[in-house]
Amino acid sequence: MATKREAERDEESGDVKRLKVDRKDEENEPECENILSGFQTSRVLRDSAREKIIFIHGKIADEEAVVILEKTPIREDSLPELFSSSTLRLEMRNDVYSTYRLQVPSHLNEIKTTVVCPATQKHVKKYQQQESFLVEETAQDYESITLPYVQQQSFSLQWVYNILEKKAEADRILYEDPDLELGFVLLPDFKWDQKQVDDLYLIAIAHQRHIGSLRDLTSKHLPLLQNMLQKGQEAILQRYHLPHSKLRVFLHYQPSYYHLHVHFTNLGFEAPGCSVERAHLLSNVIQNLQSDPKFYQTRTLSFPLRADDGLLGRFKEAGRL
Repeated sequence: MATKREAERDEESGDVKRLKVDRKDEENEPECENILSGFQTSRVLRDSAREKIIFIHGKIADEEAVVILEKTPIREDSLPELFSSSTLRLEMRNDVYSTYRLQVPSHLNEIKTTVVCPATQKHVKKYQQQESFLVEETAQDYESITLPYVQQQSFSLQWVYNILEKKAEADRILYEDPDLELGFVLLPDFKWDQKQVDDLYLIAIAHQRHIGSLRDLTSKHLPLLQNMLQKGQEAILQRYHLPHSKLRVFLHYQPSYYHLHVHFTNLGFEAPGCSVERAHLLSNVIQNLQSDPKFYQTRTLSFPLRADDGLLGRFKEAGRL
């Protein structure tokens, strides 16, 4: 059981209509067994008041589990019902200012819930609050430290191949270019509940299977990168009415998994992992490779590592930190 995983808007047409359709589909979603009714909490791994999210370690039916609870954004189309059907309790009034507690109907107060079960120790560490360190990786560091470590870890990519081969999540694919050299699939990241475009988050996964990270990219991959950027933006414009000027399109380094994938998020959304020390804008990547065919194979790249990351230990052992 693993249910893991994250022009201006036209108010009179596309977005509003799409959101209403989503709402109707949501009402028809069948209820499922409440696997969390017997969840035994062990500890809180991490919580963020700003992001309104909490990560909890515990057990479900004697199996280790991580449960992630996240408050969903307020949907614009729900505002009339929210204001008319809620209970208001006054907390404080001072001159023109007043604060209240608004008790909304339960169906307007959903919590996005992700369950990882059975959860391994790696899962627990992944979600646990950890101190981070900024690593400056030279080209030599990559060859002697990072690449051997990644190869030794043998991270499974079968779930990625299942998506590309339509063995899993086929119904979630929003767009596909089937070309095996230049093509990709575009689907929602599990961090996005798809109920509003304000926090839009999509992932484009390349069909090519021999590009692990930014370090593998050279000028020969420019047609692929340009295709992913252009067609990804076009697909999002057609479906969600968000122009390219409203999108943040980037790659991670280090990536969370070593198969080329590109992140598409709403520019106004402070998406996890979009900070400057990890995110590389795809448009900049393309320009860098146009200027220097081996830019990412020769440059020093900086990225953050958590205190419990094995790669950080390798850098320390090599005297690079």
